[in-house]
Amino acid sequence: MQVEFREFNPFDLWIWIEFETTPSEQEKLYLEQVFESWFYMGKLGAFNAENLQVQDAGLDLSYLDYSESPGSMMALMHNMGNFEYEGYWGRCWFDLGTSDAIALDILLNALVQFSKDFVQLERLFIGGENEDWPVEGSESKPFYEDND
Repeated sequence: MQVEFREFNPFDLWIWIEFETTPSEQEKLYLEQVFESWFYMGKLGAFNAENLQVQDAGLDLSYLDYSESPGSMMALMHNMGNFEYEGYWGRCWFDLGTSDAIALDILLNALVQFSKDFVQLERLFIGGENEDWPVEGSESKPFYEDND
């Protein structure tokens, strides 16, 4: 699976997935479950790089003294749109909020294995737009009106 980063705005981020073939309904469901799981973890603050106490402890985790409140800022994802599909492509919109970049590493690690074990993914674009599929007018991205 080829991964390409394009123009990146964590508060207005499209993730594009190209399948090897037109995905079946079951394959779409599997992919959506991966992204929804990732998003829910982000909503709960799981992707906070300032609080990696276990990782930072090294290999010896016996009797680790874990602090529930390490004093770091919250790192929460804010929003996720609905998945959309067109031909070999799927896409979804995210507002990553204050979650840290480690969230993307974790997603990419999961998708690499997902592509090997479940559904072959050809390419993944993080950010930007797909020239052949404009995002304007998409129902996936929440629309906020300023009533001033």
